[in-house]
Amino acid sequence: MHKISISREKRGIGFPDAGRLITRAVKAALREQGVSCNCAVNVLLTDDAGIHEINLAQRAVDSATDVLSFPLNELEPGRFDADVCEYDYENECVMLGDMVLSLERCFAQACQFGHSFARELGYLTVHSTLHLLGYDHMDEGAQKAIMRSREEEIMRTLDLTRE
Repeated sequence: MHKISISREKRGIGFPDAGRLITRAVKAALREQGVSCNCAVNVLLTDDAGIHEINLAQRAVDSATDVLSFPLNELEPGRFDADVCEYDYENECVMLGDMVLSLERCFAQACQFGHSFARELGYLTVHSTLHLLGYDHMDEGAQKAIMRSREEEIMRTLDLTRE
């Protein structure tokens, strides 16, 4: 069983079904990546001001963003290995890391791209989960193409496609 811990930084951030969708998206990404062991992911839901503060403190980037991923392990994309991961013996699970999502930015991007809030939140969650599993898109070439392909495959299993 995967342990997805979701906390809201500020009261009043709407979207009451966000937690359920995030949990579903994390579990789908893990399943589609062949991760069958118990895993823990911590998720913080915030707004643009909150994610801006974290982005500045952790990455020295002075701007808001949609999602931040903080993996605890150095994994090879597509080759999950629990033996090289941080392990929580008390809860008997592999600790994958943390993600921070700006629900404010998520809503704005859903409007901008012309799709649902659920589609955007699901996508950002899958994207971040893949980062926790070692995927990256720092180049504009093969790494990014592989990651985008995996994201779209997982989104299809969630029935959150672009159409």
